[in-house]
Amino acid sequence: MFVKVLMLVVFFAIMVGVGFYSRKHASNVDGFVLGGRSVGPWLTAFAYGTSYFSAVIFVGYAGQFGWKFGIASTWIGLGNAFIGSLMAWVILGRRTRIMTQQLNSATMPEYFGKRYGSPALKIGASAVIFIFLIPYTASLYNGLSRLFGMAFNIDYTVCIIIMAVLTGVYVIAGGYMATAINDFIQGMIMLVGIVAVIAAVLKTNGGFVKAIGDMARVEDPAVSDVPGVFASFFGPKPFDLLAVVILTSLGTWGLPQMVQKFYAIKSENAIAKGTIISTFFAVVVAGGCYFLGGFGRLFTSQMEIGANGVPVGGYDAIVPKMLETLSPLLIGVVVILVLSASMSTLSSLVLASSSTLTLDFLKGNIIKDMDEKKQVFTMRLLIVVFILISVVIAIIQYSTTVNFIAQLMGISWGALAGAFLAPFLYGLYMKKSTAAAAWCSMIFGVGIMVLNMFAKSIFPAWLQSPINCGAFAMLAGLVIVPVVSLVTPKPEKNLVDFAFAGYDKKVVVSARDSLGDSESVR
Repeated sequence: MFVKVLMLVVFFAIMVGVGFYSRKHASNVDGFVLGGRSVGPWLTAFAYGTSYFSAVIFVGYAGQFGWKFGIASTWIGLGNAFIGSLMAWVILGRRTRIMTQQLNSATMPEYFGKRYGSPALKIGASAVIFIFLIPYTASLYNGLSRLFGMAFNIDYTVCIIIMAVLTGVYVIAGGYMATAINDFIQGMIMLVGIVAVIAAVLKTNGGFVKAIGDMARVEDPAVSDVPGVFASFFGPKPFDLLAVVILTSLGTWGLPQMVQKFYAIKSENAIAKGTIISTFFAVVVAGGCYFLGGFGRLFTSQMEIGANGVPVGGYDAIVPKMLETLSPLLIGVVVILVLSASMSTLSSLVLASSSTLTLDFLKGNIIKDMDEKKQVFTMRLLIVVFILISVVIAIIQYSTTVNFIAQLMGISWGALAGAFLAPFLYGLYMKKSTAAAAWCSMIFGVGIMVLNMFAKSIFPAWLQSPINCGAFAMLAGLVIVPVVSLVTPKPEKNLVDFAFAGYDKKVVVSARDSLGDSESVR
């Protein structure tokens, strides 16, 4: 216990220390929200990765989808790495950095407002972010509480308050730069921790080959009659597996706290390096989490299984049960690992929420005269407010049976990505995309997810799952935006030309980045 507590104290001290160290970078809006757009590849890549993966992934999704799909759940992690990280950096990275700087936008709603020439679109987007990011923030505490209870026997309420306060301190003090530096530290812990935990869990099951063999002998007639299906290539339900891959991978392209990382990239070289680093990070962390969760059914003897075939305590109980028999040192590493994942994601979410509400909703609409100091102060104040709201929601959800909150948490990712992915992506590439098309995508994405929450029975069986519905909302948006853009008035030419002008600017680069014209080389 002394070792585990000491590890926590050192971890928290470093996080807070980095926050105060970074205060010099957070004196104005650009510094507080984007780190002055001068963040290097390592910090940006780790900020992206650690914002992506939290306790929701490690405890919740890894346990749930590992139980449902077996070893095939590893595909989810690989999808996260190559679609959610590699392709996101290649397709969005450079263009996002150039256009957001050209438009002088620091948030996703501000980008929408300026790119599509619609202040109303900016306000609408900020409202969607406020409504759906807060419950997502609250969901981060659930998985963490399970592990803290296992390792320290600490009450859930105390656990989330400690995490919330310490995260708030370093984000309020140092803004984006503090978040990025701490994300790097937390990311290194996650990389080392997940490898150590996988090795330990496989060892307790007789090694990799024996564990795979044992998984091949697992049977669950309620899921599938096929022998060895939980050790097969695509698992018992390939279509459902594909939907999870789409939601958790493609979804990051439309999440404000994720794409905002591209706003802050320092240089072209940083984008190239960041792409490689971020992808490697995702392969290890996401691939490792889902691979680990895929062995959950080997621990059924240690769990009480309900009549519905799900462990008593829900899917969130699976991964903690898998880790119970580890050494105290490794349990301490796991707690720090999940704490790192959760705090990094929490810091990213509250920074995105506070900056959006301040810059896109309050500034110029509610508060007309808002200078730089007022904006930074308001963002810091709202960080406190958002953290308090998320803590209250998490405690209410834990201590009562308010299903509405749990459902809202479940649809938040699908609603945000379904609303924003298509208008954001097409806005970077397609000059003819219109504000009306962006509105249609947002209304459809949010509308179908809310309808799924309240009237699930009206949907076809394959769309009743919030995960399948979220994946459908994102893919539908990719069709809605170009189709609606064809039949609605074209955007103003001057507005579009200005937005895309950043791509045409001439820059001088060294020969290591471009061979240049062959004649000039001679």
